[in-house]
Amino acid sequence: MKQQRRGRKIAMTPDEIDAFLAEERTCRVATLTASGHPHVAPLWFVWDGKSVWLYSIVKSQRWTDLTRNPDIAIVIDAGTDYFELRGVEILGRAVVIGEVPRTDTPDPILREPESLFARKYFDTDRIAADHKHAWLQIAPDKLTSWNFAKLIER
Repeated sequence: MKQQRRGRKIAMTPDEIDAFLAEERTCRVATLTASGHPHVAPLWFVWDGKSVWLYSIVKSQRWTDLTRNPDIAIVIDAGTDYFELRGVEILGRAVVIGEVPRTDTPDPILREPESLFARKYFDTDRIAADHKHAWLQIAPDKLTSWNFAKLIER
């Protein structure tokens, strides 16, 4: 993964990134349409410390775009006032993991992301497959973070 070069004084530490991504609930996912236009949509996500996992509807524009071109950008951000602004941008390639669409068939590779997702969004240990979604894993090629509060901490 490429190291962040610009904005290092406001960059989050790895522990801060992990905590932020565990806390925030919605990311914005950017893909490219067949005509080359950006498509951006909000989506729930989980972070396992190494990858972002997206549980995406397989009959969505996002899925269609990523099937054709797996390049993806994801932004998770928070804050209202300037010194509250913080976030993470992830650039990478989406990889389909598991069945398409997902069924209730046990899959050891998906055990952790499914458990993280169930706890984060449904306060349970397991999600029931709806036969409309499937999993995408994005291991960051580049991760950029910012926390503007660090500008006043110095």
